Amino acid sequence: MERSGRTGRKWFAVFAWAVLAYNIPVILWGAYVRVSFSGDGCGAHWPFCAGQVLPQHMATPMLIEFTHRMMTSVDTIATIALCVWAFRAFPKRHAVRGYVLWSLVFLLMEAFIGARLVQLRHVAHDQSASRAVWFSAHLTNTMLLLGALTMTAWLAQTDTKRVRWENVSRTFATSLFVTIVVSITGAIAALGDTLFPAASLAEGMQQDFAVGSSLLLRLRMFHPALAILGAAYLLWVAAGTLKRQDHAATRTAGIRVMVLIVLQVLAGAVNLSLMAPVPMQLFHLLVADALWIAVVTMVMETSVTQGVRTPKFAAV
Repeated sequence: MERSGRTGRKWFAVFAWAVLAYNIPVILWGAYVRVSFSGDGCGAHWPFCAGQVLPQHMATPMLIEFTHRMMTSVDTIATIALCVWAFRAFPKRHAVRGYVLWSLVFLLMEAFIGARLVQLRHVAHDQSASRAVWFSAHLTNTMLLLGALTMTAWLAQTDTKRVRWENVSRTFATSLFVTIVVSITGAIAALGDTLFPAASLAEGMQQDFAVGSSLLLRLRMFHPALAILGAAYLLWVAAGTLKRQDHAATRTAGIRVMVLIVLQVLAGAVNLSLMAPVPMQLFHLLVADALWIAVVTMVMETSVTQGVRTPKFAAV
């Protein structure tokens, strides 16, 4: 009976990782909806497209937006199934139950924010400051969703009953905050690149500093500097895991973060030099999501180890 339970939890972990992986193309397609100006493809209607369950004779923008809604529907069904399975496979007060519930909550919040963006018409060519606020909230919630799913899968895979947050130093905990902040500025920069394309880097800088320029352009200029500072901080934190000789999983998690940071900085540089073409924007976002998942995993690995060596001020 116990062996059967362990086997069931093993397959649950596989399914949890699969649900997490499926969210990546959902997010990327959502970004494609933005860069293709297809956010208003279904009009201001939600959840139905143009007021119809299955629209007929769909134009390209409607098809792109409708596809994203269908992908999200599959995601919702998969997350609900994951939640039901968690409550059947794990006992009361097990951390998996808690984080899978948070995953469902964040997914529902994702749908709500997406619906408001559509209903308020903060899509397509809208340049309002309100769109930037809602868009940032959308991105933050997306990261919390990925984080909750990552923790659900990691807890099931490692068979850890709870997250020992008391073992996580401030340095590692701060890495979560830093990653979210940099990602939000990156999302705003991407929105600015979409709405205010430039033919050259010089022209883009002129747009940013021009008198009366949009708030999105004013905010866009902060991302490169914050990205470099954030990357340096994360590299420093991840390097601290290499000193942990008796916990291979923690070192592996740190190395994974370091590799993805280098890849992300290179992708950002190429994206900037090429003036943010659509394929590079999507690749940049893909690496950003992978990096966030890696950072969450690294922090979780440190939570199960005592005395992980971190930079000195971590204990302050």
